[in-house]
Amino acid sequence: MPSPHAVPELALVSALLRNAARGEILPRAQSPDPRLKADGTWITDADLSMQTRVQRELAALWPHIPLLGEEMTPEVQQRLMAQEAAAPQGPGLWVLDPLDGTSNFSAGLPIFGPSLAWIQGGKVRLGVVVDVMRDEVFSAALGAGALLNGQTLRVPASTPPLAKTIACIDFKRLPAPLAAQLAVHPPYASQRSIGSVALDWCWVAAGRFHLYLHGSQGLWDYAAGSLILSEAGGHGQTLAGEAVFNNTLEKRSAVCAGDAGLFAQWVRWLAAHEAAPR
Repeated sequence: MPSPHAVPELALVSALLRNAARGEILPRAQSPDPRLKADGTWITDADLSMQTRVQRELAALWPHIPLLGEEMTPEVQQRLMAQEAAAPQGPGLWVLDPLDGTSNFSAGLPIFGPSLAWIQGGKVRLGVVVDVMRDEVFSAALGAGALLNGQTLRVPASTPPLAKTIACIDFKRLPAPLAAQLAVHPPYASQRSIGSVALDWCWVAAGRFHLYLHGSQGLWDYAAGSLILSEAGGHGQTLAGEAVFNNTLEKRSAVCAGDAGLFAQWVRWLAAHEAAPR
């Protein structure tokens, strides 16, 4: 067992998250029993049991690192984030989405899973995302590369021209003028939206999407995935040209691509079509 002040180790964190997902999410997939939260989003017993289990198991291994979970109250989330930002030399903070893609899970669509990041010193240091139904574990450590099921993950070395690409686009959170331009005159060949931000980032890293655009996502949605894409050699920024991760709970837009050349073309196209900054 790690010492109380040991740095979290990626393989151990990955195994913990995968095993928790197989124990708490997978058995509930046939009977998700969704209900609405006060903010109008879905929640299930799988979300709650997953957060409880992961928090308990992380605390047993690294008791000095607190956890911020999506299903905590905004007041608790803000307090934990403020503590992390105020102590750059401290132990850091776990950031957990216990079930990203709850609406998919609730509807029986097989694209969902947990996302866990370790933030320390104003940087995302570790990230793990589990695709429960495909039994895929995407992971990364800052400066050490990305992995898919323990094997090196790199964005594809060659990509199609912009006009032949597949894009992952979340239309409903985009500025209306930009969404209209994309709907009528897209620069890509076709688009998808899979309903899981964490897996969106990972699928760009794996080359399953060439381009990505999302107008507003939470820290627990993107923290792990953004590190995985970066460590796999991919590229991302906000619509305003800023780094997506800014060590706050502020909602952030995301513009991404695996290939550097495609990323530059994608950013130029968006800038030329009145992408409102966020």
